[in-house]
Amino acid sequence: MSLVFALGYAALVMAAADQIMLWLERRGHVNWRRTGRKALSTVPRVRLDTLLEDSSPSR
Repeated sequence: MSLVFALGYAALVMAAADQIMLWLERRGHVNWRRTGRKALSTVPRVRLDTLLEDSSPSR
């Protein structure tokens, strides 16, 4: 019986989360369902060595 309760509770949580995400999307806070994931090829790349460079002026 506890297994049925746990599965029902998990389904309820997932349905509630889905409704919250739909509500947020309608209000314009998120848009991940309509636009999908961003293409990684359009994101600018940063090399690790440029992140670790000392950008402070030399004395």
